[in-house]
Amino acid sequence: MSASREPIGVIGTGYVGLVTAAGFAELGSDVWCIDIDAEKIDRLNGGEIPIYEPGLAELVAKHRRRLHFSTDIGDALEHARLLFVAVGTPPTYSGDADLSAVHAVVDSMPPSDRHALVMKSTVPVGTGASIKRTFAERGKDGFRYVSCPEFLKEGSAIADFLSPDRVVVGDDGDWAGDAVVELYRPLGAPLVRTDIASSEMVKLAANAFLATKISFINEIANVCEVTGATVTEVARGIGLDDRIGPKFLQAGIGFGGSCFPKDVNALKQLAGNSGYHFQLLNSVIEVNELQKRRVIGKLQKHLGGLVGKRVALLGLAFKPNTDDMREASSLVLAARLQADGAKVGAYDPVAEEEARKLIRGIDFAPGPLDCVRDADAVVLVTEWDEFVALDWAEVAGEMAGTVVIDGRNALDPDVIRAAGLTYEGVGRS
Repeated sequence: MSASREPIGVIGTGYVGLVTAAGFAELGSDVWCIDIDAEKIDRLNGGEIPIYEPGLAELVAKHRRRLHFSTDIGDALEHARLLFVAVGTPPTYSGDADLSAVHAVVDSMPPSDRHALVMKSTVPVGTGASIKRTFAERGKDGFRYVSCPEFLKEGSAIADFLSPDRVVVGDDGDWAGDAVVELYRPLGAPLVRTDIASSEMVKLAANAFLATKISFINEIANVCEVTGATVTEVARGIGLDDRIGPKFLQAGIGFGGSCFPKDVNALKQLAGNSGYHFQLLNSVIEVNELQKRRVIGKLQKHLGGLVGKRVALLGLAFKPNTDDMREASSLVLAARLQADGAKVGAYDPVAEEEARKLIRGIDFAPGPLDCVRDADAVVLVTEWDEFVALDWAEVAGEMAGTVVIDGRNALDPDVIRAAGLTYEGVGRS
């Protein structure tokens, strides 16, 4: 155990939990990682990382002596006073966050005046207050609570942890908040120390704003298509305005993943439950759904009916450098194409295993050229580097048709057209 760094517990070993654990181990802390999934814990104890995140396996291996994996919450309670909660809070059918895993963690806590829950999971505003009331009702008033939302991007989560653009700590001004601030101090990041409710809102508001920015540039792209403007040039022009900035101005087929769709819906639902109609977020969600369906319209424009046509999807994960399939655009595209009678082939370099759990009736190819073979059309769904670097003349030789829909504006239109193919991007004239 490090003599200079406080040991911590991490409850939940998914994307957030495992990256957080590895990150704190890199900073010198011993970390007790707890999960109810015994199979996952066995795999972690055997050195196997159950998720794909660049650099994570190497970091876990580097700090194997500092990382302890168990299904027993008592191990974390014995060795650490700060228990970081990183369990899933998926959306329910109503759009509210499912807090059952969070409540299970709260229920498992014993009375204590030396422990604190540090909430990394994204939760609705008011969750902290509710948990504190629960502790008080059960005679656990001494148990402290801190909100410390995560801002990790899948595909660059390790770098995001070690070089954060800010650390947000919401607390009651007690020892627990001080201890969390001290844990993050070596990173030298700007600190926002605030009340618990404001901290909870920071996470939801940040993701909702970024999702709004994506839907905005997608709307601009759609207008560009009917006016002859080019959205990449428009984005370049407006992105140089320092009030706007260039990030999240990449037009495409919409956002997905574990955060944006869930958090936008959660904030909209939170507002609705409080009696406020968040009209802007309704539009953000609607635009995001329509972007995926516009791909189908473009395919129909070029191919006519889709019955019997073969369409190849390059990429399945919601973004590159992850195997995460949550709310991935490929799920909607595969379902819509099959409903319209198309035969669908797909390839993703890392997400196939996860995709097979969610998509039925499509052909999974072992490589990109196998995927595009005999295809009437190809859709770039995920902008993996290997797709951008493809020899498109070779692709053209394998295809039965000529249509390429660049759903991420990641390809060079001139290269595609030089290969004898028909290129169509998003918002590109």
